[in-house]
Amino acid sequence: MQKGSRGEPVQESVSKPILLGLITALVIGIVAPIIMPHMTHPSMIYHIMLHIASLTIAVFLSIVSVIAYGRSTGPRLLFMMLGFMALALVEFLYLLDATAIVSVFDFSTLGIELPHVIILAMLAMFGLGVLRVNK
Repeated sequence: MQKGSRGEPVQESVSKPILLGLITALVIGIVAPIIMPHMTHPSMIYHIMLHIASLTIAVFLSIVSVIAYGRSTGPRLLFMMLGFMALALVEFLYLLDATAIVSVFDFSTLGIELPHVIILAMLAMFGLGVLRVNK
């Protein structure tokens, strides 16, 4: 049995394959109304499916990191969790952009798109999580 950061036994949660299946069904159920008009478009459906797969994996990793952070709190896990959440947000924005519902948010005066700013923040969170020294 695993021990938490405070020495208490960690209770078992749902298995990862079951969690991935539930998250996949949930993500597809939520984005289905968005992608239904594009199902008959032969070239865009593959692009949209790629974004759905990326969004599913990002949400799965976010939830697993939230569970891990709940078990043993620490700044490294916090930064990794925030990085995965930023990845899920970026993938959702790119899915909206691929379906032409919302164009990518653009800071036209700077020539910067919002997803690129979020990706930079995500990389910073991952970097802080990996390079953070525990004292």
